[in-house]
Amino acid sequence: MSTETNLTGTTFRIAQIMIDVLKLEDVTPETFDPDIDLVDEVGIDSMDLATVALVVQDEYAIRIDEDDYPKLTTIRFISEYVEKKVAA
Repeated sequence: MSTETNLTGTTFRIAQIMIDVLKLEDVTPETFDPDIDLVDEVGIDSMDLATVALVVQDEYAIRIDEDDYPKLTTIRFISEYVEKKVAA
């Protein structure tokens, strides 16, 4: 998670939410790899992911189905999921 990435829009905001909610240290939205596996590589558990999902739901006024939680494995995927829900 140390390489600089160019995140914009929803992906950047999801990275900010992830960092804030999970109190991740030594990482910023700019350095958070949007394709890193949050469970396998970062160590986020299902309760943390559920907490992030709730914050994202409130932030974007969408509903994330609990069945979809296991699919939310990267910031990029969460961002694409949110954008689809917002557009629907």
